[in-house]
Parts: sequence; C-alpha cells; structure tokens
Amino acid sequence: MRGVLVSWGNQQQDLDIPSLRVDDGERPKKKDRTTSGGAYMGSQASQAMMSAIPTTTATITTTGHKEVSMSHIQGVKKPFVHANSFTGEKLPKYGVDTHHEEELGKILEDVDKWGIDIYRISELSNRKPLTTVTYTIFMERDLLKTFKIPPKTFVTFMMTLEEHYLKDVPYHNSLHAADVTQSTHVLLNSPALESVFTSLEILAAIFAAAIHDVDHPGLTNQYLINSSSELALMYNDESVLENHHLAVAFKLLQNDDCDIFANLLKKQRQTLRKMVIDMVLATDMSKHMSLLADLKTMVETKKVAGSGVLLLDNYTDRIQVLQNMVHCADLSNPTKPLELYKNWVSSIMEEFFQQGDRERDQGMDISPMCDRHSATIEKSQVGFIDYIVHPLWETWADLVHPDAQDILDTLEHNRDWYQRMIPISPSSSSNDLKEEEYQGDNSQDVPEEELCAAADRIQIQFTLDDEGSGKRAPPDDAQGEDPTM
Repeated sequence: MRGVLVSWGNQQQDLDIPSLRVDDGERPKKKDRTTSGGAYMGSQASQAMMSAIPTTTATITTTGHKEVSMSHIQGVKKPFVHANSFTGEKLPKYGVDTHHEEELGKILEDVDKWGIDIYRISELSNRKPLTTVTYTIFMERDLLKTFKIPPKTFVTFMMTLEEHYLKDVPYHNSLHAADVTQSTHVLLNSPALESVFTSLEILAAIFAAAIHDVDHPGLTNQYLINSSSELALMYNDESVLENHHLAVAFKLLQNDDCDIFANLLKKQRQTLRKMVIDMVLATDMSKHMSLLADLKTMVETKKVAGSGVLLLDNYTDRIQVLQNMVHCADLSNPTKPLELYKNWVSSIMEEFFQQGDRERDQGMDISPMCDRHSATIEKSQVGFIDYIVHPLWETWADLVHPDAQDILDTLEHNRDWYQRMIPISPSSSSNDLKEEEYQGDNSQDVPEEELCAAADRIQIQFTLDDEGSGKRAPPDDAQGEDPTM
C-alpha cells in the first residue's frame, strides 16, 4: 500500500489504470468477472496532494503471454444505475430500500457493540451491508452535518463503492468491508480514546475502513506478483492490492454526485487523503511486524491523562493508533462470536482454495494453505491466532486497557476451540495424547512456510510446538499474506 503520487503535464479527466480482474483467457473455467477499473493512484503516506495520474500506453510482454496494453482498462467512467434510485428528497431510513426496515433497525441499534450479526444485516438490507452500516454510523456520529455532506450524495457514493466490491469473491467483498467499518467504529468508542481524535480523523478512519478492499479480486499480492499482473508492474510489486483499493476509491469520488468531500476545505481534504492513504497502506500484511513493533513501543512509553485517556500530541502518534485500529478491525474475525468466526473462516478458505485451483490450472506452485486437497484449516487458524492475531490484539488491549479485555477473552476462547478441533495424528493414541499436545499431527511441524490463510494477505511462517510444552514458538519470519481476514 505504498505508491508514489506522480503528475506528468496536464491533469487528465480520465485515468487509465489496470484492473485486478483477470482476463477470461487466464481464468480457470469457473467464473467470469466483469471488468471495472480503478483510478487515482494511491500515494506515499507523505504525499497528500489530490493530483491526477497520467495515462500510460506502454505495452508489456510476459513469457508465454500475449502483449497487453498497460492502459487497456479505463478508469471508472460508467455511472451505475442502482436499484436504490431515489426519486424524492427523502432517503430510506438506513440508506437502502428494504421490506425489513423495522427488523433491520432493531439490529442496527447494536451498531456500537462488538460482534453484531453483520450477516443478518446483509440479508435485511438487500445485500447492501456496507452502505447500510456506513450510513448508520455517519448519521449516528453526525458526520454528514459536520462536513456538509448531502445525504443523497453520500448514499450514491456508498452504493457506487459497494458495487465495486466483487460479489463473486468469497471473502474480500462488501460484507467484509462492512464488518471492518463497524469494528473500526466500535474501537473508536473506546473510553481510553474518548475525545482523543478530531471529527476529521474519525471521518478518515471510517472512510478508510469502508474502502480498504474495494475491487479486491480474491487473489493475494504474491499471486499478482508471481503472475506478472499489470498492477504488480504498475506498483512495482509494492502493496499492489492496497494501492489499487486507494486508487479505485479516490477515483470514484470523481463520479457525478459522488464527491462526499466536496464541501471540505482544501487543507482538510488534503489531510484526510493523507490519513486515509496511511491507514489503508497499513492493512498490507507484509507491514504487520513493523506496525506491531511500533505499537509495542508506544505501549511501553504511552502517556495518559489523569482520566486514563491517551495523550497523543503529534501526527506520528495519532496516525499510528489509527493505523493499528483499522488493522485490528481488519484482523478481528477471530475475536467475534464463534459462529460468526467460523463463517468467516469458511469464506476465506474458499477464497484461498479458488486461488490454489488457479495456480494448479496454470502450472504454478500452489501457495501454502491454498490447496483444497491438503490444507488443515484448524491448524492454520491456531497458528494464525498465535503468531499474528493474539500478539496484535494483546498489544492493543494494553494500549487501551481495560477496554478490550472482553475482545481478548473471546479471541482466546475461539483459539482453544480450534485447537480442540485439530485432527489427532493417526500415529498417536488418543490415550497418550495430552490436550496441550492436541495441535494436530504432532509428528511433523508445520514447515516454515507462508500460511496463506486469512483475509487480506499475509504469508505467515510458523512452526507449531510439537513437544506439548504449551509454549508458542514465534515464527522466524512472519511476513507476507494473511490467513483469515
């Protein structure tokens, strides 16, 4: 999620940017996806200018592949005609037309609570959970009035954004985006952060959460790099997906009736863009370890007011907390009620398996945890929690102590459940196996490979302790793609 904002010559009305959607000829013979492009390239965190990106007409040729134009997919131009075409001034109460408004409203009364049933919200909102949840949050926080955002413009943008989340992607779709947005909203309400952030910072955080995976193709950064995708070339293999999500989102703001930030002052708009870029780029799981290390340092040196509220007196500290907040929300599935968590695991694993099928069909090495014939789902979740999720949430809980203790308790409960579900090694007698050794096939460690399992993209390398000591061995190098988010 780090790109460099570049401006050549005159600004251009239309931005050409490669799409992550795969050409039919390269796709396994299962599903076809319509093309839609992003635009407005994401910039390095230090760059905040709203600047256009030039069209490039260079062509590329990869071994064994046809020549492809870098500009063959246009930026977002075609306006969407939504099912929610508003003919009057009055918008639906929750931003979307539904025959279940009363029941939807009842669930949304808990929008401030951790573990809300986002699946039920999707069902009741005509499969528009992102629009519904984000509109509800903006209304509750009075952000539309504060920043003079016309409600109709806001809903038009959100519907357009939600359309750009691909429906045939099992995990990285608008349901995940809605879940991350609602989770970010709850974390912003932590008592330790009361009155810490400005309205603009809150606006940026919720917006970043809503857009953070737009136009995700259901493939990892590493796959896009290994397959020499156009965007991997465009972004020099650096946070390919994250740069694209930012590009698409900021381009969508240029659509007619979609610029929700039109009434912000120029300085506010620039600052918001800078913060959003910082937060979305930080969701790249290859940045996880450095982000966590910085958070641990902050916890060790944190300053609090007499009331226990955090003191964050410079941009670096403030954006660091916001980055980790959205990152925690992005990796929050294992902290949710077990039944919700299991649903998320099913979705992410199906997404990984579809990538593995593609890799098999294309003669590529199958990424770890992406082979539907050999993956051990339960073991992957235990490793993912032990080496990625728990250290992150434990550190966050220390930062906002004691606000996140219930979340941490749920995480540990879910981890223990998945550990108990790991199949016992055929070579082990159930009478001989201690519960703490119930880590799956203890006759062999999980190799130090990337654990291609979890949401967005991590490749976790870890070794499960096979001595039944109960200690959790840290990975030699936990960077790359993620296994449940």
